[in-house]
Amino acid sequence: MTAAPQPEILAAFEAAKGFMPVDEGLALYAAAGEAARLGLPLLEVGTYCGRSTLLLADAARAADVTALTVDHHRGSEEQQPGWEYHDPSTVDPETGLMDTLPTFRRTLHRAGLEEHVVALVGRSPQVARIWGSPLALVFVDGGHTDEHATADYEGWAPHIADGGLLVIHDVFPDPADEFTGQAPYRVYLRALASGAFTEVSATGSLRVLRRTAAGI
Repeated sequence: MTAAPQPEILAAFEAAKGFMPVDEGLALYAAAGEAARLGLPLLEVGTYCGRSTLLLADAARAADVTALTVDHHRGSEEQQPGWEYHDPSTVDPETGLMDTLPTFRRTLHRAGLEEHVVALVGRSPQVARIWGSPLALVFVDGGHTDEHATADYEGWAPHIADGGLLVIHDVFPDPADEFTGQAPYRVYLRALASGAFTEVSATGSLRVLRRTAAGI
């Protein structure tokens, strides 16, 4: 498969709500395309409105596998009212809570990718506890606290198949670079220190690691 998405998919990615820049998106797409050759599903932790899901779904479609995405759709810490990344348009007027699920579904529908994605609506640790199948790729892009980033890693990294990829977003070595903190960076360092993963590439704040041994 190609190492870059078709122009219409890239345009849908750029038009979708979200925070991932294009260069990181292209790196994610390339990783997803490579991992999909294992013939196993691709899984994302942290759907939000589906910006990066589009890329995983298109890579999954090309390889005839499935993209899975996990989110409770109530927003992470930095997306709540009063925080920098809050988007009032994602608040459900009836409940007063964030609900990004409708926006996510529209994002997939507009791109024609609904049938290539399974949306798992729930909290990542709960879903991970009942998950029992190997995965070609795990993309960690959920909550940015140590509690949530660590839970995502510990819950999903064990399911990455031999030769599969662990992709971590928002890896900021310098605390001054990003107010959301360094939890993804610490998860990245832990994965490398485990001896189970070897770094493949770094693009902006996106890190791609390959499983080369057992463990986490």
